[in-house]
Amino acid sequence: MRDWQRLDPRMLLVHPLIELRRFVVPLVGVFLFGASQGGVGTFVGIAALAIPVTIGVVRYLTTSYRIADGRIELQRGLLNRQRLSTPLDRVRTVDLTASVVHRLLRLSTVGIGTGTAGTDGSDRLELDALATTEAGTLRDQLLAGATARAGVAGEGEGDVGGVPTPAQPVVSFTPRWLLYAPFTSTGLVIVGGLLGGLGQIAGEYEVDITIDERLAAPSGVLIAAAVVVLLLAALAITVVGYLVANGGLTLTRQPGSWHLRRGLLTTRETSIDVERVAGVGIGEPAALRMVRGARLSAIVTGLDRTDRGSEVLVPPAPAAETRTAATAVLGTAAPIDSPLTGHGRAATRRRYARALWPALLASVAVALLVLAGLSPWLLVVTPVPVAAAVALAADRARSLGHALSGAHLVARSGSLLRRRDILDREHVIGWTFRDTWFQRRAGLTTLDATTAGGRGRVTVLDLPSADATAFADDALPGLVAQFR
Repeated sequence: MRDWQRLDPRMLLVHPLIELRRFVVPLVGVFLFGASQGGVGTFVGIAALAIPVTIGVVRYLTTSYRIADGRIELQRGLLNRQRLSTPLDRVRTVDLTASVVHRLLRLSTVGIGTGTAGTDGSDRLELDALATTEAGTLRDQLLAGATARAGVAGEGEGDVGGVPTPAQPVVSFTPRWLLYAPFTSTGLVIVGGLLGGLGQIAGEYEVDITIDERLAAPSGVLIAAAVVVLLLAALAITVVGYLVANGGLTLTRQPGSWHLRRGLLTTRETSIDVERVAGVGIGEPAALRMVRGARLSAIVTGLDRTDRGSEVLVPPAPAAETRTAATAVLGTAAPIDSPLTGHGRAATRRRYARALWPALLASVAVALLVLAGLSPWLLVVTPVPVAAAVALAADRARSLGHALSGAHLVARSGSLLRRRDILDREHVIGWTFRDTWFQRRAGLTTLDATTAGGRGRVTVLDLPSADATAFADDALPGLVAQFR
């Protein structure tokens, strides 16, 4: 593919629609103005409609790409001409995305994650759009290097008698996963947004709840019914949103890459080079732990940290299926089940101190308000924040731990957003020791295992200083010892 290639001509039906959507507000204003001006206004409206359509056509005509000399190149723009180029061995992920319109036209948008920032601050090259079959072929070409390495590292992978065998899904979406949708942060945000919006509307318009005598229902009942309706609406929105985003999800292991497909309306297919996967992160928020759920993300080296979607392997789902996927990615279940070493009494005291101080201040503030003349019944709620803080601190202390398990290092922390990070030691490129004034007084250190993947580091919180040095030296013998 040494010659420059254009996007699929069917994009002439899509690009103008995309531009029209972006210009919808000013276009509505122009047409309203035109309706009041008669024939001249109508002409102005038609001319304004031609602007976004022309932009879409020009974008198609000025965008082209090619693969040549081991590089993927993209050029685009008319007045502000851009030419982007990156080596094929810099390709980390390839995403094929198709909206409903794209699917009707059998098109896909190709997003190429390269780890190299462009002029717009993104590390992605995007081709919107190609024929679905052509997009699949391009993806295979871009990942050909990874496939070749996989063949050398493990000859015969995925073959039986020299005949390729179809990839089997590691995990697949089932309707049971919908039960975990309400326990995600999205559900809580939707509930909070609905309640906050309702309260704002009621306050702004001075909504007064008046009860018709014929209803024979106290105001408390109506308020409770309204809250229930809101919660049910939020639940429905959360479940539908989860289904639309993750319906049809399958995670498969293909030669040289991990392949993830998901989406009910807009589909997204992500292929991640196996050699770029440095580890996994298992998220166990408190709400998900209550229903024995978890989520899984990959630590991918060189991936733009703003492109979090390409890291997700399993959304909130049963913990058993998340464990199955993590085991497949790591090649072993040992780091997932490995017992963790605690961080001692000083770290535990720090968990309690950081949780209790805000709670005690809140309780004192309530007591002062009562002394200032508010109802003494407010004193009933003063123990609530303290009790919640104690429970939170105890769970954070139990969650804190670290371990070395074979070729992997493991770090876990958090309570409301508990996370276990598992990183291949070969991907550790350095160590960072951090301590605040309070940590130094307690003899504690925060240890960061620096890596080129994910958030750029895996953090071990509040380790005793001596243990932090020993842990780093055991994980990468000789790296820290030379500076001691």
